[in-house]
Amino acid sequence: MEGRVRKDCSSRTGYRGHAQREAGDTIFPSKYFSAEKFLILLCITVSLLILPVILPPLPPPPLGILLLPIGILVLLMFLGLMPSNVTRIASPCE
Repeated sequence: MEGRVRKDCSSRTGYRGHAQREAGDTIFPSKYFSAEKFLILLCITVSLLILPVILPPLPPPPLGILLLPIGILVLLMFLGLMPSNVTRIASPCE
């Protein structure tokens, strides 16, 4: 039985190593970007390049809205660096 298992494992036809590639394999397969997806990405790129030139400058946002991302960052750093009680988390029975 062991000899048969070794024979089956060594004679797999569907297995290919990481270093072995067929001639048809490419690093960037064509199914990854279809024509529609490429067109959408192109439109987004053009709009990001053209719209800032066309649109007038906007006034700055209020101070409270500018401080909101800083507050979220401080809260996340506080939660990330806060020590936790691992013994209470690990044991389901108290």
